Amino acid sequence: MVDHLAHATGHDGAMKSSLIAVTTGRREVVHDLTPQCAEFAATAGGDGLLHVFVPHATAGIAIIELGAGSDDDLLAALGDLLPADDRWRHAHGSRGHGRSHVMPAMIPPHATVPVIGGKLMLGTWQSIAMVDLNVDNPERQVRLSFLADAG
Repeated sequence: MVDHLAHATGHDGAMKSSLIAVTTGRREVVHDLTPQCAEFAATAGGDGLLHVFVPHATAGIAIIELGAGSDDDLLAALGDLLPADDRWRHAHGSRGHGRSHVMPAMIPPHATVPVIGGKLMLGTWQSIAMVDLNVDNPERQVRLSFLADAG
């Protein structure tokens, strides 16, 4: 579930920003943000860059094919690389919570996508997704920022 929380425009109007909320439901997720990103880019209009940022220490932003099993494959791969067990020094929260703090080194908390004529320039099968392994925090925020072409 995604809710718009806030919208702001830079003083000179060159950068627009919006904060959206994502409810993960206390489960590991690969959550599709593409529709909200496309709507924001269309509203911002014109040419520029869309920057997507998740301000959390345990979540990341991935550009990946969604559906067709890729979501589950990504979660399975992260489970193999970062097992939810007791090996982690960062050990508060649910079992394996420390792995959630390591994940953003592999899937960074940001991505930038070109926008032309108000449309995301994603490849045919690309989507923008928030990846979150932290089952202890069911509420997330994602910051969308549009930097317009100065020309």
